[in-house]
This record gives sequence, C-alpha cells and structure tokens, in this order.
Amino acid sequence: MDYLALKWLHILSATLMFGTGFGTAFYMFVANRSGNTQAIAVVTKWVARADWWFTTPSVIVQPLSGLWMIHMAGYPMSSTWIAWSIALYLLAGACWLPVVWLQLRMRDMAAIAADTGAALPPRYWRYERIWTALGFPAFAALLVVYWLMVHKPG
Repeated sequence: MDYLALKWLHILSATLMFGTGFGTAFYMFVANRSGNTQAIAVVTKWVARADWWFTTPSVIVQPLSGLWMIHMAGYPMSSTWIAWSIALYLLAGACWLPVVWLQLRMRDMAAIAADTGAALPPRYWRYERIWTALGFPAFAALLVVYWLMVHKPG
C-alpha cells in the first residue's frame, strides 16, 4: 500500500472512530436526560452495537496505520509528538474500555426495565455518571492527538 492510500485509510478510520464516538455519546447522553426508559433501551442497544461495528475496528486500524505511516515517512519513534500521540491514544483507550463495559451493563439494565415497565435502577444512573465522566478525558485526548497528527510539532 502506498503512503497516500494508507493516509486516506488512517484519516477515514480516525473520522469513524471520533465521529461514531461523539455521535453515540451525544445520543446516549440526550436519551438518558429524557428519562424515557423505552428510548434509553433503544439508544443504549444501538450505541453498544455502533461501538462494536465502527469504533472497535477503527481503534485497531488507527495505531497500525499510524505506525506504518511513521515507518514509511521515516519519522523517528523518539519524536516528542509521536510519544505524546501514543500516550494520549492510550489514555483515551484506558477511558474507552470501561465505557464499553458500562454501556453493555447499561444496555442490559435498560432492556430489562423497558420490558418489565420498571424504573431504571440506581446502579444505571451511577454507571451513567461514570460513563459521562470518562468521556471528557477520552475526547480531549483524541482532540490533542488530532492536533499533533496535523501539526507534528518539532
């Protein structure tokens, strides 16, 4: 694969990763604020699926294509911008992994509540607060990674 094709793949997967993450986070956040258990059940189901279908493959493609481009372009791995990019990507991943776990549990609790007509349990809302809190550092880290990728500061 030539460099420009690899770069296109890298940009496309970054767009899918960030766009899906931001979009699903928005809809889940808004659905949760609605208090409508049926809506929450539907949204959490699709958020979990979108993470598996779009975010997970992108999370895998990003470091592979990024490291391959670094090699092809001849950048030293010791470059500060590369080290920061990797560290921030790992920080985002460290936030995302528990978010996925939380989403799956929240999806299951919402499905049960919707099926039985019960209220969402307090644990759902505790998970929702943690889920929301983890989203901020993950998105901030990825925004800085985007900046580093574009600017490649010396």
